[in-house]
Amino acid sequence: MTRYFEYGDTEVNYLKAHDKKLAAAIDAVGHVYRPMDEGSLFSGIVHHIIGQQVSSAAQATVWARLQDQLGEVTPGTVDDASVEELQSCGTTFKKVEYIKGVASRVMSGQLDLDAVRHMPDEEAIQALSSLPGIGRWTAEMLLLFNLGRPDILSYGDLAIQRGIRMVYHHRKVTRQMFERYRRRYSPYGSVASLYLWEISHMNVPGYDHDYAPKKKKKPRT
Repeated sequence: MTRYFEYGDTEVNYLKAHDKKLAAAIDAVGHVYRPMDEGSLFSGIVHHIIGQQVSSAAQATVWARLQDQLGEVTPGTVDDASVEELQSCGTTFKKVEYIKGVASRVMSGQLDLDAVRHMPDEEAIQALSSLPGIGRWTAEMLLLFNLGRPDILSYGDLAIQRGIRMVYHHRKVTRQMFERYRRRYSPYGSVASLYLWEISHMNVPGYDHDYAPKKKKKPRT
């Protein structure tokens, strides 16, 4: 059974009361059913590493093969598997190195994922982004879609920036501007993220234009 990011009237009413333009976007979109990551935080990390720079279909294929190979994706089963066995699932040697590296840190006690689950957002992001193959954006997505944290708004997410440009008619989203929106949406930045992502797809009535300046074509030489 698919698990979706949970939110309701409390979050929506708060965001609408604090931002009229976002309120209009929320009304245009309706409720967003965004699937959550299945399984443990560790399996979520592995799933995200596998999905880097490949299509969703390719990620799903490799993930299914990995589950078939290991039975269950845990630090122990990954640590016990050989590099060759993991690569045979269809992923790259570099990604296998990352996955094995994360498993090794967990098995050795260098990283306590249970502790990460209870850390404040920024502390958890720092802990996760210290892992091989995990950058800040991936860490933020893990907090949102694996741990269900309520206040995640990622500056590094280009679709979020596009959604902001579309809702507020900005040509460019600076860091200072972004932080102003983050404060406005807090403590429900994750729900704001869901709506900005939906708007960024350009298939919501009334939201079909990205106000970023078009790139000039280079003259032919």
